[in-house]
Amino acid sequence: MTTIGIIGAGHIGSQLARKAVELGYDVVISNSRGPETLADLAAELGPKARAATPAEAAAAGDFAIVTVPLKAIPDVPVEPLAGKIVLDTNNYYWERDGHFPALDAGEATTSGLLQEHLPQSKVAKAFNHILFSQITTDGTPAGTPDRRALATASDYPDAAELVARLYDEFGFDTVNIGPLAESWRVERDRPAYVARQNAAELTENLARAPRTI
Repeated sequence: MTTIGIIGAGHIGSQLARKAVELGYDVVISNSRGPETLADLAAELGPKARAATPAEAAAAGDFAIVTVPLKAIPDVPVEPLAGKIVLDTNNYYWERDGHFPALDAGEATTSGLLQEHLPQSKVAKAFNHILFSQITTDGTPAGTPDRRALATASDYPDAAELVARLYDEFGFDTVNIGPLAESWRVERDRPAYVARQNAAELTENLARAPRTI
């Protein structure tokens, strides 16, 4: 079974780990404070999960999930993620991260910044516009009427396809926005952000998103 390396063990990272273990994945989860601070979470997750350093999680994963504050992107290990698909859950909270002029001006995207930091990886937007608590509660089987949909974006088709497969396993339909340059459509404070929506509604919300807010 696939191993997922998770860099960041906050609300989103922990919930993704819980659902991934439930689905049968092996998980290696990390944070900036050291694996010993994740002992309780690792015990909760059980034998299919272990705590590690970010570099160890990056190296262990067949693919990785980066779920750290935007200001921590420079600390994400680069070499262990080379050649791998990396899912990015990030959102821009200037109140937390400070202002990024390129984001304020609509000249960049959060996932694009991670892609620049990881030039040899294949970054895809994922799980950024759903409340963390709903990751494990809102999923339904494929074909369920009005099934909730989530968006992805990537410059690499195989990365977007991996997100779509994972979304389906987690219980969600997928709307592919296109390249990372379009991923702003699902960022904070746009119509699609943290709204419960099916695929048609999500597509409509993405289309009417303003570039700057």
